[in-house]
Amino acid sequence: MRPKKTIVCVDDNEHILSVRTFLLETRGYRVIALTNPHEALDMIAHSLPGSLDLLLTDLIMPQMDGNELVRRAKNTHPQLPALILSGTVTAYDRAGQADVFLPKGACTPAELLERVRILVARKRGPKKYSLPAAPMASSHSIAAAS
Repeated sequence: MRPKKTIVCVDDNEHILSVRTFLLETRGYRVIALTNPHEALDMIAHSLPGSLDLLLTDLIMPQMDGNELVRRAKNTHPQLPALILSGTVTAYDRAGQADVFLPKGACTPAELLERVRILVARKRGPKKYSLPAAPMASSHSIAAAS
């Protein structure tokens, strides 16, 4: 069984945070849910490189906006993918530090899960894509040689 991918989920709205946490956990992700971006930065700073698979954060928060959180997190762990969500901002220019930005009205649960899946897969690197290609190439070569 594959180990669960770990997602740091940050939102100052506890209700939204609990809904996102439930959505992700029911799809097999391990979620570290935090309402304070400063706590998230502290947790990220004390984590081993590669132990976190995604930072998912709200854009508009009172202590620190999501863009600043992502910028600081990437200073600590440059390879950590980040996804910023916003329920109020529809323009990406406010979220330039993220790998993906999902604006208001464009984020169904299915869309969020698909973006999360892609970002977590990208973090794993090319091994996932090179392993399946090798057996296909060798079986194709065998068929061609016959």
